[in-house]
This record gives sequence, structure tokens and C-alpha cells, in this order.
Amino acid sequence: MRAFCATMGNMEAAVICGLFFRRPTGVLWTYTTRAGKPGASDVLLFNRRRLFADRVKLGRWGEKRSERFLKGKGFKTLARNFSCRTGELDLVMVDPDGVIVFVEVKTRTRERFVPTEAVITAPKRRRVARAARYFLARHDIQDRISRYDVITIVVGDSGRPEIRHYESAFSP
Repeated sequence: MRAFCATMGNMEAAVICGLFFRRPTGVLWTYTTRAGKPGASDVLLFNRRRLFADRVKLGRWGEKRSERFLKGKGFKTLARNFSCRTGELDLVMVDPDGVIVFVEVKTRTRERFVPTEAVITAPKRRRVARAARYFLARHDIQDRISRYDVITIVVGDSGRPEIRHYESAFSP
């Protein structure tokens, strides 16, 4: 059975068998949840050097990880990487109460000198707010309640990534 799963090379077989498997982006490691069932959200990146080498790849990985994190809390995705002339929105979600949430995601390899939250400056907050107003106007949903959240992910050299979610982190 192990040899069969190793030769298949697909994610489902590796998760079922609990083996390491190769992907173009590196080696992934799977483990089971507390319930004993493997899940796609439980896949951790084992080869961090490749992830750390490319900032764009690190950012995209963080956005995907944040989206899974919020979906686990009951959020629904409206848009990913929405961009316009005024700015860019990493994630646009709807929380379980129906509030539209504009999420700014910051992924860092480590927090040596400055906390990850401090990277979101006043000009960045203004750009996010302008892009959010444009998003609401474009989709004709200005009458809906909205808020601005920040998710920070610190990957670190070992262990699980640290995910912090700040609800209503700033107001325009």
C-alpha cells in the first residue's frame, strides 16, 4: 500500500497513506487532525527555504492560508486579490453575521526588528479603504456593513506558522 501511494504522487493518496510526496513547489508534510482525519488545511509546507526565497510566493501562500483560516471560522469568500487604480484588496469575505470584511494579509518569515502589524502604515490603510469603497460601489453594495481586518502570519524557521487575526483593525 505504501509503495502504491508513493508512486501515485497525488495529494489524496499521500494524505490517505500519511506519506511524504513531491510537488513542484517542494516537499509537503501531512498529518492528521484531532479527529484522526486528514484534511487539506492540515498540509504544512515542509521545505521552507523555497518559500522564503520568493516573496511573491510567500505572500500568495499566506493569502491562501488566511482564506482557509477564515473559512474555518465560518467566513465566505467574495473576492481574492481584487485590484483597481486606487489599490488592492487581498481578501474580501463575508463573516457569519453578514458583515463584509476587507482583509489585509501580511506574511513574514520572522519578526526580528518590527512586529508584522506595524508594517501596515497609514498610507497603506488609506489605499485599502479607497479600494474597498470602489469595490462596494462597483458591486452596488454600499448599504452593507463592512469592516477592515488584518491577518498576520509569521512562518518562522520551524514549527507551525503563527496566525493572528485582528478584527476591526482600522477604520477609514
